[in-house]
Parts: sequence; structure tokens; C-alpha cells
Amino acid sequence: MLQYLIGIFILLIGYFSLFFVIAQIKKNNAIVDIGWGLGFVLIAIYSGLYTVFHPDLTLKAFQIVVMAIVICWGLRLFFYISVRNFKKPEDFRYQEMRVKWGKKNPHVQAFFRVFMAQAGFMAIIATPIIAAFTHQNYGSSFWQDSHVWWIIIGALISATGLFFEAVGDYQLRAFLAKPENRGKIMRSGLWRYTRHPNYFGETLIWWGLWLVVLPSEFGVYALISPMIITYLLLFVSGIPLLEKKYRDNPEFQEYARVTSVFFPLPPKNANKPQK
Repeated sequence: MLQYLIGIFILLIGYFSLFFVIAQIKKNNAIVDIGWGLGFVLIAIYSGLYTVFHPDLTLKAFQIVVMAIVICWGLRLFFYISVRNFKKPEDFRYQEMRVKWGKKNPHVQAFFRVFMAQAGFMAIIATPIIAAFTHQNYGSSFWQDSHVWWIIIGALISATGLFFEAVGDYQLRAFLAKPENRGKIMRSGLWRYTRHPNYFGETLIWWGLWLVVLPSEFGVYALISPMIITYLLLFVSGIPLLEKKYRDNPEFQEYARVTSVFFPLPPKNANKPQK
């Protein structure tokens, strides 16, 4: 297991070092965001290959399910963010970091406080993958596995999450691509039932992964992954930032009055007076 974990450590250091070099060439540290989804894909593929080529290990059904979920989610996110962000100027968050750092070794600051910090955070969020591939007593085959229902339920929850995230992003992108919608608030499709279908989907993906690996030896420790993702999206860097951005927008305030902030729910009656 130690050799496997050291391999992940080396993989993440090398992977984000490469993105650091690209970011310095483009003078855009926001490039790190593009590497988020693909990094998990590489961890999943490395884990599978390590297991397959290890003489004492056997690839289990639940591990294949974990790999499939992570690869589908990670590749979609990688291509989506790449298309959306690659040619855009540096995000304001990273611009503010540059101003704060000034001339105090900005490249060194970026390497450790952006790229290596992202590597460390990814290692924590990847605990469901790591838990899956550090356990070998889960079961010999899918249908003979005594924990088959954990696999099925977890996979269905993750698939539902992927649906909300992918469809929500697609609907928003299609809406914003129309000139007549410039400055307007998306209120149709999945966005009719929740103000943040993509964030709702993101949390489901990680809760589903956790359920798949829960019966494994270290599955309970992987709970940290969906808990952190949910906390960040609900209370820190996800929903709060977007809600704050539109708090002075009258159309958004009307939208918020009738639409659930997170969980998909039928819209409220717009004519019903507020208490």
C-alpha cells in the first residue's frame, strides 16, 4: 500500500508541476482549474494499472465501477472547463493573488500556494479512489459480491449527479450563447428546479462514490471527501460566491424567491405573498 501511495504522491507533484510550467508560459495561474478533473482521471487510471500489474492484487468489480465514475466525470469536466476557460484572461481570484504577492517571488508563491496546494487538496478529495484500491477483500465478482447493493446504489447516485452536472452546464452554455439572453438569468430546464443544478450534481457524484467504497476496509475514512465538497459548495466557494454576485440583480432575486437554492424542488407560486 505504501508503494501505491508514494506513486500517487509522485504523480500529483509531476502533474501539477507541468501545469505550473504551462501557467507561467501563458502568465495565467487559472490554468490550474483546467487540471482539476483530469487529475482525478489520472489517479483512477494509475490505480487500475497498479492493481492489474501487481502480482498479488486482483482488480475487483467495485474498483472498476469507481474508475468508470471518476473517468466519466473527470473527462467531461476537463473538456468543459478547457473549452470555457483556456483562451480567457486570468480569473480575478488569481489576479488578486498576484497583487497580494507583489514582487515577493511570485513564481515560487504560485508553485506552492496554488499548484502544490491544489495537489494536496486533490489527494484529500481522492480518498474514495484511494480507499477502493487499498482494499482487496470486497468480493470476487459483481453479482457474487455481498455488497452489490452498495455498488448499485452508489453508482446510481453518482450517475444522477453526473446527469445534473452535465445537463445543467450544457443548458446554461446554450442559454448564454444566444445574444438575446445576454444579462438575463437562466430559469428553464434543470435551472427551473434548482438555482445550482451543477453543484447539486457535483455533490451527488462524490456521495455516490463514497457509498460504493463504504464497505471496504478504509471506506469510512473516505467520508471526508463528500463532506468537504458539500461544505465548500454550499458555504464557501460555490453557491455563496455566485449568490453574492447577483444579489443586486432584481431578476435574480425574483428567481431566487421561487426556486430552490440547492435541492431540486417544484418552483414556488410566484403570486404567493412572502411571510
